Amino acid sequence: MLQKFYPDEYEESAYGLDYEGLYGQGYRGIIFDIDNTLVPHGAPADAESIALFKRLRGLGYSCVLLSNNKEPRVKSFADEVGALYIYKAGKPSPAGYRRAMERMGTNRTNTLFVGDQLFTDIWGAKNAGIRSILVKPINPKEEIQIVLKRYLERIVLYFYRKKVSAEGKEGGA
Repeated sequence: MLQKFYPDEYEESAYGLDYEGLYGQGYRGIIFDIDNTLVPHGAPADAESIALFKRLRGLGYSCVLLSNNKEPRVKSFADEVGALYIYKAGKPSPAGYRRAMERMGTNRTNTLFVGDQLFTDIWGAKNAGIRSILVKPINPKEEIQIVLKRYLERIVLYFYRKKVSAEGKEGGA
């Protein structure tokens, strides 16, 4: 039952991903969450996020920011990094993910998602049938409703790690 919340990968940061390698695997579109994935919650785009999107464009990626936040927040960040955006996305509904793929001209097989929350970001990507990469939240200071979800996420991540560890042992045996 918990597997529907498991990411395809769990990484330290959106900034440390092997985007060149992913491009080599055929990925052409990336959908990103913003808050606590790229910058602390509510923070403006910074030099690191601006450089990341410039690098991704240089590699040939199309990118869309997919956020449940309101337009002023999402638009201002998108303008700074030079990305398309969808606000009030309704994650975990797959509709926003499908709209993002339409805007990029990509599909489920060549699109991936990067976000920091299991119950909105990752579950939504899985509902949309695209590869999901969970990253650790940038900043532990979050709104109360997110703090409460993080407690439940710890339970899911415990079983996820246990599964990944068991698979690693089986593969090496």
